[in-house]
Amino acid sequence: MSRFDGRVAIVTGAAQGIGAATARLLAAQGATVVVGDLTADRAHGTVEAITAAGGTGLAVGCDVTDGESVNAMVTTALERFGSVDILVNNAGITRDDLLYKMGRADWDAVISTNLTSIFLVCQAAAVPMVKAKYGKIVSLSSQSARGNRGQVNYAAAKAGVQGITATLCQELGRYNINVNAVAPGYIATAMTDATAERVGFRPEEYQKMASEQTPIGRVGKPEDVANAIAFLASEEASYITGQTLYINGGVR
Repeated sequence: MSRFDGRVAIVTGAAQGIGAATARLLAAQGATVVVGDLTADRAHGTVEAITAAGGTGLAVGCDVTDGESVNAMVTTALERFGSVDILVNNAGITRDDLLYKMGRADWDAVISTNLTSIFLVCQAAAVPMVKAKYGKIVSLSSQSARGNRGQVNYAAAKAGVQGITATLCQELGRYNINVNAVAPGYIATAMTDATAERVGFRPEEYQKMASEQTPIGRVGKPEDVANAIAFLASEEASYITGQTLYINGGVR
């Protein structure tokens, strides 16, 4: 029997990077995975990888900043598969700039996509979880929650994720729902590649600099985060809730 046999998972922002790695891993360990991204077309590549490996996945378009779109995604999961057992809130964007340069639109976009979306998706998914008296919620925070130059919007949103996590564990624990977060450091993804290029470096140069500042001597891979998420979504972590796990190779 696989770790997640009979479980249905929703993973947002799962077209690439950490979200895609997490969706593939949950499916490989037995879960049926609803692969959410801004459009279903964007999510198809991850679903194809899941099905090629013998798993079950469904691509769903969802704007996580829009409550109706979020409700539709959860309804689709329930109608197609009968439950929502695991929720991974991974969708996120960056719009980096120094405080004095940052426009209101970039602040609003990051707060809406990286923080308000978690409120919306948790609110929708909690309904069937409470009814079933079972659920695992894992949300993506970040090392940047501790502060990072040029990321006042992103840092604020990711710190807020930790506050949501600590609060929802108290509200939902009585219903056998675990709520945790992971806070990755430098993970080699398309998003961090874009950050490198924005500040004038090739991605490989930026990764080399980051690895030299990391005690473990390398940057992270999406699979490093996916492994931790899968653990927190499993019965092995049934007494862990309200926590934020930093996955950063030892960076302080």
